[in-house]
Amino acid sequence: MAETSSIVTTLKRELKAHGLTYKDVSKALNIAESSVKRLFADKDFSLKRLDQICQLMNMEISDLLQKMEQDKRLISQLTLEQESLLVSDHKLLLVAVCVANRWTYDDILDVYQFSEHELVRLLAALDKFKLIELQPNNRVKLLLSTDFSWIKNGPINRFFDAEVQSNFFNSRFTGPGEARLFVTGMLSRASNEIMIRRMERLAQEFRQFNEEDQELPLDERFGSSIMIAMRPWELTVFEAFRKDNSKRF
Repeated sequence: MAETSSIVTTLKRELKAHGLTYKDVSKALNIAESSVKRLFADKDFSLKRLDQICQLMNMEISDLLQKMEQDKRLISQLTLEQESLLVSDHKLLLVAVCVANRWTYDDILDVYQFSEHELVRLLAALDKFKLIELQPNNRVKLLLSTDFSWIKNGPINRFFDAEVQSNFFNSRFTGPGEARLFVTGMLSRASNEIMIRRMERLAQEFRQFNEEDQELPLDERFGSSIMIAMRPWELTVFEAFRKDNSKRF
């Protein structure tokens, strides 16, 4: 399944690189666009279908597999030491997050208070981390794989968790582009597991949109965060009356 996911991820990126959409694929395969979306969502391609899509890009399946192997050599996670170094230098962390979101050198200079010398120094540090390749004229080639993630419960995730608790929720969530939903009730274990799987799919969809929107100009994108959480929980004042908290779930 992991190999299939890698192939589909590479296929989607190559379609985007060739300026092709699901609508173009639907015409080439002579099927509805909704069916194409379902193929990609389910990752259910026959060799014939895969070959037809590759032909649309003037590629062979072997070319696609070669691209996939190249992707595998990209970084999917930093070391614990590297994450600790990033967290200890907030400017470096900021630039790392920017380049991970496809910001250019000029984009960063326009938005943040860095001198050219300082920004080059920070980019050079990220180059040493192998997060990027700093190229002539301060162009940045990102070396992160599409499945890149911070270490679970690592330094950066702990840093972001602290920021979420102290800052993210300090809002009434009534402004443009904001929403907050809180629903409580009593679910069975089966229903709880279904909800968690759906939350994971929503998170995957968020990551997909984030990837697809990277090619847009910076002024057409804005930083967005989504917090999805679910756990056995009740108010602390209620919890205090429980005889045995271990029987909650």
